[in-house]
Amino acid sequence: MKIVAPDAYTLNPSGDNPWTEIGKLGDLTVYDRSDKEQLIPRVADADIILANKVPLTDRVLSELPKLRFVSVLATGYNVVDISAARQLGIDVSNVPVYGTDSVAQFVLALLLEHCHNVALHNSLVHGGQWCKSEDFCFWKTPLTELAGKTMGIVGFGRIGRKVGQIAHAMGMNVIACDDNRDQDAEYQPFAWKSLEELFAQADVVSLHCPQTEDNLHMVNKHLLGLMKSNAILINTARGGLVDENDLADALNTGKIAAAAVDVISQEPMQGDNPLLKAKNCIITPHIAWATLEARRRLLETTAKNIAAFIAGKPINVVN
Repeated sequence: MKIVAPDAYTLNPSGDNPWTEIGKLGDLTVYDRSDKEQLIPRVADADIILANKVPLTDRVLSELPKLRFVSVLATGYNVVDISAARQLGIDVSNVPVYGTDSVAQFVLALLLEHCHNVALHNSLVHGGQWCKSEDFCFWKTPLTELAGKTMGIVGFGRIGRKVGQIAHAMGMNVIACDDNRDQDAEYQPFAWKSLEELFAQADVVSLHCPQTEDNLHMVNKHLLGLMKSNAILINTARGGLVDENDLADALNTGKIAAAAVDVISQEPMQGDNPLLKAKNCIITPHIAWATLEARRRLLETTAKNIAAFIAGKPINVVN
């Protein structure tokens, strides 16, 4: 069984997360990176592809007659043309649970940075401003307490629920929007809202839904216009959920107070992205998922996905 990982560098950049268990399941070839020209020659004989960020489009899949299984090295699987894979008889699995705690933790890190500007004040102290201060303390930005404020969560799956749990523990009210409302949160206050209600009522909106054709750029001028002027938008899901031009405009004109994004519509980020010059916008390079603990869980589950497929009983199938 030939297994190929065409763009695997971010899973094991420093050798701390080896591919040992997956290597036991077949003839494994791991490439750090593959561009569009390299992709098909490198995976032409693969029975199994471990997909990360290189798009497996319908054209690519149609040129791989031996391919029978794709295991996506992530929870989101929009890098694979699911419809084309289904038509070609290719099973596609993802890793649904590996990053829940890490991403939820990162959401709160972004939010707390907005509330306290820790990095800025640390820099000012090291630059000598506290030594020169006439008072025992100083602050250069407003400081915000979260207790009593409302966290709005779009997409109330595993990660969204974990974010809600942490927000509730910090004294926040939690509202959520999701097509699946089969289980309320155990804590109170909690309430389901429509998308528009959530954007209008929340002090913080955090995105945790998958990106689909139907919700591309759903966070646009309309929804941003419903938000409170002191509200914060956080996106650790997928960059395409947000119209970046509309978000930059909302930040620059003061329609909303701030944003924090760990994902961008085109990654790596392009130099002309409007968010680079937007006011009050924290941008991190898609790292919410990347703790060592999460990366190890990701490869452990990928090994289980492959073993289950080889046994004829595929798991975590998304198509």
